[in-house]
Amino acid sequence: QVQLVESGGGLVQAGGSLRLSCAASGLTFSTYSMAWFRQAPGKEREFVVSFPWRDAGPDYADSVKGRFMISRDNPQSMVYLEMNVLKFEDTAVYYCAASNRFLHQSLRLRTSYNYWGQGTQVTVSS
Repeated sequence: QVQLVESGGGLVQAGGSLRLSCAASGLTFSTYSMAWFRQAPGKEREFVVSFPWRDAGPDYADSVKGRFMISRDNPQSMVYLEMNVLKFEDTAVYYCAASNRFLHQSLRLRTSYNYWGQGTQVTVSS
């Protein structure tokens, strides 16, 4: 049974930083692309960043480029999201997701993902 478990969310002031973690189990982690999506109240779930399992490095949404950084630890089956210079508009539930696809274009689509975590709340106070 595949599980993705996020942690590290919380309340932070604007301009601050948070680090999210996602622990994966039940899958061959090194052959899955990993990503973070987020969903704010009343809005659709949106792509934040992906890290393909092959052929390319991370792909960031324009809204977080230069502020967020994704990393993955294949032996530990972990993926991380370092979030800096947080803004009020970054407030959302953040979801970890896994996909057996690897092209950047595909990984921007929610429908490309095989597995999802339950999410972790990030609240940025202005």
